[in-house]
Amino acid sequence: MSDHTLVRPWRHIERRTSRKIRVGAVEVGGDAPISVQSMTNTPTTDARATIDQIRQLEEAGADIVRVSCPDEESTAAFRTIAT
Repeated sequence: MSDHTLVRPWRHIERRTSRKIRVGAVEVGGDAPISVQSMTNTPTTDARATIDQIRQLEEAGADIVRVSCPDEESTAAFRTIAT
């Protein structure tokens, strides 16, 4: 063990074996590299604001952006967002 792991034991991280899946074009789990994920915090019903935030997250380097659809209005707006 190196000195930094004695001072900061959380630095030694062992990834447990997991199954690799695909989220769109992004591989997650298994031996895939760590992916950067985020979630929008705009009301999904405001499609324009949600799309703008998705683009900002993409520009910042997010590989996966999640969007909440807690009700029928959000689900209807998601059709616009996803196209």
